[in-house]
Amino acid sequence: MASKPSDQPTKEFRAGTIVAAIWTKTTTIDGRSVAQHSIRIQKRYRDERSGEWKTTTYLRPDELPKLSLVVSKAYGYLMLRETDNGMAA
Repeated sequence: MASKPSDQPTKEFRAGTIVAAIWTKTTTIDGRSVAQHSIRIQKRYRDERSGEWKTTTYLRPDELPKLSLVVSKAYGYLMLRETDNGMAA
């Protein structure tokens, strides 16, 4: 049975307005709890007309280095974590 994902991400990495958010859901497989991760990439921006903050998944070419950085950090976080017994997850 899968647990309901939380309302908040497990971890976020930001570079300016570009955000990579890691979401974790715990599922039971063969009697063991297993963490499953998903990553949401988005950009926050202020709408010029309304002044409200909004999100988009569209990026400009000059924002790609920031995207690369947050994706690399998210990947590193997931791959280099350690479990309670000191073994890599």
